[in-house]
Amino acid sequence: MKRIAAALGAALLLAAPAAMAQGRGDPNALRIKTFGDLRSIDPFISPEYMARNHGYMVYDTLFALDSRLQVRPQMVERFTTSEDGRTWTFTLREGLNFHDGAPVTTEDVIASLRRWAVRDGLGQQLVGLATAMEPVDARTFRIALREPFGMMLQALSKPSGQPPFIMPARVAATPPATPISDPTGSGPFTLRREDWRVGDRVTYRRNAAYVPRNEAPDGLAGGKRAGIERVEWVYLPDAQTALNALVTGELDIFEELPPDLFPVVQRNRALRIGPQDSVGVQAIFRMNQAVPPFDNPRLRQAMRLLVDPAHAMPAYMTDPALWRDCRSFYTCTSPYRTETGWVTPNLDAARRAVAESGYDGTPVVILDAQDSTISHTFALVSADLLRRVGMTVDVQAMDWATLIQRRLSRNPANQGGWGLFVSAPTGLDGMDPSGHNAMRSACERTALPGWPCDAEMERLRDAFIAARNDAQRMEAAEAYHRRATETVPYVPLGQFALVRGYSARLRGILDAPVPVYWNISKAAE
Repeated sequence: MKRIAAALGAALLLAAPAAMAQGRGDPNALRIKTFGDLRSIDPFISPEYMARNHGYMVYDTLFALDSRLQVRPQMVERFTTSEDGRTWTFTLREGLNFHDGAPVTTEDVIASLRRWAVRDGLGQQLVGLATAMEPVDARTFRIALREPFGMMLQALSKPSGQPPFIMPARVAATPPATPISDPTGSGPFTLRREDWRVGDRVTYRRNAAYVPRNEAPDGLAGGKRAGIERVEWVYLPDAQTALNALVTGELDIFEELPPDLFPVVQRNRALRIGPQDSVGVQAIFRMNQAVPPFDNPRLRQAMRLLVDPAHAMPAYMTDPALWRDCRSFYTCTSPYRTETGWVTPNLDAARRAVAESGYDGTPVVILDAQDSTISHTFALVSADLLRRVGMTVDVQAMDWATLIQRRLSRNPANQGGWGLFVSAPTGLDGMDPSGHNAMRSACERTALPGWPCDAEMERLRDAFIAARNDAQRMEAAEAYHRRATETVPYVPLGQFALVRGYSARLRGILDAPVPVYWNISKAAE
């Protein structure tokens, strides 16, 4: 994605000199038009990135990834590993306290890791290998394993999906199937529960008691210094309304700026545009494998022939420098990226494959989230492609919040269910089998809506996690990918950069794999 970021930067140099007057913003507040609405504050239960981003505001992690995606200690001060690799000892740094003033202890850490591991694949593997996860004292804990676990640090620094955030033990004691309601963490910002208004805004306050690391901030790692007193996430589904607010200074940041608005922002000297994160996203369409017609594996295989990113991507991202055709389930920059098992898109071949699959004309209900430019655009692209290969399509308009709820239904499409929806998982979640939730094929247990169900896929995923060296992991990743081209858990549409517009007054926006809002300050007008 560095090439994409560079291309985006070069495009900014061509911005027209005209400027529009920008209103005065509150120097003590950072107002952000977020890409979605925060509906859950439980980052272990909700798969939504808004819950993950909320987690980074209020919680901290034991380890974190820097801007080069390297693992670095965060809450941990030091750690050791035994010679046989079966005992890990970690010591927390001093000065860690929760928002209520209670110190962070190793009991909180262990309770949090156990709750996280209920749903996370790496966590499940870790807990399954552990013979003990126990405090040594208030700041030191030990994890003893039956056999070495080569992905220990990758698990404890997992940046997306379900990051292993640390919460108070009393909160982590919430049953794994029950969403938490207490937002107490130990991170750089606090959230008062009563300030959270679904469908409107979320307000965070700077945690004055937070003790950052001494290092400079770097990606998700280093010192998390909150430079602004109040951060507001504002839910504005209408792009034009959000643009007007950015121009007048009522907003400071516009996440997921639609490409058709790039020129407007570029012509305004008081505004800037730049990459929203350092890895981008992979647009996908996800089929419901629990009901017809996509319960038919031959029809899903036909879908592999359907999508040519060269056709799909320009419908949303017209600048070819900002999207890529990976022809892989893995992110373009993944060290495990492979084209093993991939087929060349061809509509004529797709039309024949659909007919040969036995498709009987069952309508495909496509969930169209019209308040999400990305989802809406690619929902229409997908509908057009399905029609062109002889399939019956029913596009149903809704907002993203309704889509999130509707996609949980396993009913037939004519009973409130669905057949297909489009989303854009972060490239972070597509780096390797261990964190690739979109490829998980554990049926209704832990697979995402669409519920891919294949025991061999899960066995190969476990083999990747259990691998002892890079060569074994590479072999397992390739086998996992090959199997996915047969079972087709989803169909990639291409990878592209997310872009945000922001006030030129802002300083310190970090180049991070997840959008984070510490380290930012506002220059005087």
